[in-house]
Amino acid sequence: MALDAIRTVIEDMANSGLDGRVYVVDSASSDGTAEAVASAFPQVDVYASPDNIGFGRSNNHAIQRVMALYEPPRAVYLLNPDTITRAGATRALYDALMADESCGLVGAQLEYGDGAFQHGAFMFPGLRQLWMELFPAPARLTETTFNGRYPRHLYTVGEPFGVDFTLGATMMLKTEVIRQTGMFDEDFFMYCEEVDWAWRIRRAGWDVRCVPQARVVHLAGQSSGQVRPRSLINLWESRLKLFRKHYPAWKFRAARWMIAAGMRRKIRQADALPPDERPAIVAAYQHIMELARHA
Repeated sequence: MALDAIRTVIEDMANSGLDGRVYVVDSASSDGTAEAVASAFPQVDVYASPDNIGFGRSNNHAIQRVMALYEPPRAVYLLNPDTITRAGATRALYDALMADESCGLVGAQLEYGDGAFQHGAFMFPGLRQLWMELFPAPARLTETTFNGRYPRHLYTVGEPFGVDFTLGATMMLKTEVIRQTGMFDEDFFMYCEEVDWAWRIRRAGWDVRCVPQARVVHLAGQSSGQVRPRSLINLWESRLKLFRKHYPAWKFRAARWMIAAGMRRKIRQADALPPDERPAIVAAYQHIMELARHA
């Protein structure tokens, strides 16, 4: 996947007229990814970390390299390894970012590997979205603003539109924004880093936009899905950190209660899980419940 991601973004940049350099940070993979990338793309700057340093810290390492250049670029583009860039996507993102002085961050319209639509931008998470995820709710609300989703017609119109945050799979930022707001908060090991940064970017007065003209395939969850129980814990640890950082006290207490109650409900429904996965996933739910109680 990483090789496809690098190949397609390099090809797209070459055809776009943009001048850029690709940096790859490998976070202690054990399948020869770093060596394969260095062999296939000698023009790429590869850093192979001996430790799994997490999503935010990995991206920050590359951003620091870029920002330390004698002449830093006008923009930095963060791209997940489980992506395939469609023709013209990189240029569309860059043009949308630079078209308005108030715009500080843009992201692409995502699609799954089979071409199906995938939400690439969301509203900041609130208690309604938590309820939708953890408790029974009408299915008709899933694809609505009640659940933090933007209407589909905004994507089909084709023009960039304002959002709260874009998924970390594709994030293009002005370097001025990075200087003003910093980088990813490394307290988040994995998940929610892009939400936190977008929250800080928005509070600093910048606009965030989704660019439907930029199409990128996102093979979502291909890395984290390999270790599901650990990924569940990472997800909810990060969400609790996010809520603590950005919610008022009353709202954070309500979120903690909802998460603990939701995990109890999942444990009661554990018989529906595959038998070979059940003990580890139930243990993860129990761990998350305790995290919420004591956060």
